[in-house]
Amino acid sequence: MTHHAERKLMLCLSLLKTLQRLLLQRIKFSKKNSPQRVRRYSMGSFWRAKQTRDTVLDFDEIGSLGGSIMRLIPLIAAALSLFLSGPSFAQEWIDYASRVDFFGVNFPGEPKVKDITYRTEYNITLPGRVHSYEDGSNRYSVTVVDYTNIEKLEAERVKKCQAAGGDGDSCNDHSSTDKRGAIIYATWNFIQRGSKVTHFAYSNADRVEGHELYLTNADRSRTFAAIYMHENRLYILEGTVPANSPPPALFYQSMGFLDKDGKRLRYQSPYSNGFPAPPRAR
Repeated sequence: MTHHAERKLMLCLSLLKTLQRLLLQRIKFSKKNSPQRVRRYSMGSFWRAKQTRDTVLDFDEIGSLGGSIMRLIPLIAAALSLFLSGPSFAQEWIDYASRVDFFGVNFPGEPKVKDITYRTEYNITLPGRVHSYEDGSNRYSVTVVDYTNIEKLEAERVKKCQAAGGDGDSCNDHSSTDKRGAIIYATWNFIQRGSKVTHFAYSNADRVEGHELYLTNADRSRTFAAIYMHENRLYILEGTVPANSPPPALFYQSMGFLDKDGKRLRYQSPYSNGFPAPPRAR
């Protein structure tokens, strides 16, 4: 056995032992009918054979053993992919953090960052950035759209509309509606692509609410997407892998948000953008 293959096997066995321990913990606490917070682990960290404080899977919102097993499926698939992948395993995943856009996520390598403009549902143009990484047919991106200034931009539009003699709905201020519907509109943009939607559900990242979608594209590749909104910033995650490849769980399960000091945060209860933030768990 080569040194690379031996290291690959040891890391995968370590991961599977952790999965076994987490399942046993869930069985134990399920029998007691007492919810228990189970420590969470970063898959990217296992590839460097060390535990980190970064989070990937969220067990403490799961109220049943069955739910925990379902949440473990992407992690198990990622573990199995270590045996099935060659060069992809050799590349080092990183725990990427953007202090500018207040988020952290696992990427297969250092992503490229570019400025963009984003047109909202009510045709307001907002600034944003795309953090992206491509490796052949594997594509990963986090798009961040800044809604923090939407009220001012919309007020300027309304003023110009009224000065031009407009009235009625054309000159109404839609900033609040636009912001509250941002997650739904971003979700619709995925749906209208024409790909087959195989999963569409509520999601949360460190208790920040959002949506998640799985899509099968015309070329049989699969896209795993998640959309969140935190402190008036819209976050759109998109990971696409070839047909028959494991899901990019290391990417989309690792999403988290940073405070102004660059520390990863987590709330004690669900966070819904536009409402008072609940107390932080960390």
